[in-house]
Amino acid sequence: MASKEKDLQQQQSPSKGKWGVLLGAAFLMGSSAVGPGFLTQTAVFTDQLLASFGFVILMSIILDVGVQLNIWRIIAVSRMRGQDIANKVLPGLGYFLAFAVALGGLAFNIGNVGGAGLGLNVIFGIDARIGAIITGIIAIGIFLSKEAGAAMDQIARILGIVMIVLTLYVAFQSDPPVGEAITRTFAPTELDVFAIITLVGGTVGGYITFAGGHRLLDAGISGKENLRYVTRSSVTGILIASIMRIFLFLAVLGVVVTGVKLDASNPAATVFLEAAGTIGYKMFGLILWAAGITSVIGAAYTSVSFLKTLSKRVERHQKLVTIGFIIISTIIMVLIGQPATLLVVAGAVNGLILPIGLGVLLIAAYKKSIVGDYKHPLWLTIFGAIVFIATAYLAIVTLIDKVPQLF
Repeated sequence: MASKEKDLQQQQSPSKGKWGVLLGAAFLMGSSAVGPGFLTQTAVFTDQLLASFGFVILMSIILDVGVQLNIWRIIAVSRMRGQDIANKVLPGLGYFLAFAVALGGLAFNIGNVGGAGLGLNVIFGIDARIGAIITGIIAIGIFLSKEAGAAMDQIARILGIVMIVLTLYVAFQSDPPVGEAITRTFAPTELDVFAIITLVGGTVGGYITFAGGHRLLDAGISGKENLRYVTRSSVTGILIASIMRIFLFLAVLGVVVTGVKLDASNPAATVFLEAAGTIGYKMFGLILWAAGITSVIGAAYTSVSFLKTLSKRVERHQKLVTIGFIIISTIIMVLIGQPATLLVVAGAVNGLILPIGLGVLLIAAYKKSIVGDYKHPLWLTIFGAIVFIATAYLAIVTLIDKVPQLF
């Protein structure tokens, strides 16, 4: 009898190793979202909307959770990656999705490597390009390790926690009007719908929305029997990114309400310097480096995960292709910097990934050939449809604005 109870407990609760993967996938998604652009975006919107930015964060969190629950659950029950699901829904669409993710991942990885290089420049005073090379070497070392998946999970967890703790310290130092921030989170004086959609795209847009789901699939955590664990992991990923955004919002708010003007070239750095002096500035460097390298790892891993099932050669040499992805990003950053045209094109393409990926997976959720007898919750479908419409609109506006810049 005791033996049966023990077996039942083992079936009902995941092993320590499984929890490590679930938490690692959550941190991979969350820390991938917290890149150099995330820091700048949060500082700029807080400067514009002040305490009312809290409402924008709240709405974006709700929508982000809806996106993640939809995508991760459908990936889990179908036991297929995003591009394979897309090809099942519409033959050929998966190839476009894989190409878009890889292009966006490569272009933004250039910015991630550059941001990490600037972080090391702030901490040690070394040339930012040398810092980018050092970052690239460290990222390559992670994928060269025998247990690359476990190493990636652990690095994402450690650096994610470091970023949150340091930002919380600076938030305390800046002494923000917490009461007003809480009030305006539920009763904003200014409403910016565009900011909400932008935050959703920044948190779960591009490759980020698939990062954790693909990680769980690679670790063998899939199927209806694992849905509750997948759900917890997906929500945890959003909470990690959201906690970081909330703490950064409070840190920025405490500085801008005193009348300090943020440096347009690096608004987040101004906050840390004003709130905590030189020590705060060094902390910003560490956060910037951590944000950069975790995004480099997440972008490289997820981009290659999209390519490997479309090419047997990539699948056979996944580790080498991932390392090559990082090397190319680093070389372009060091030799050329950030090519404006590539970033403009990738930015426009990247904006299409979330609505296309989400739309395709919502259709897939109702195809028995993909999900079997799984019944997708109606409320999740409605959630997903709202985000699809909003992000599709933003993608169209972005394309109209950015494409003319190429000519």
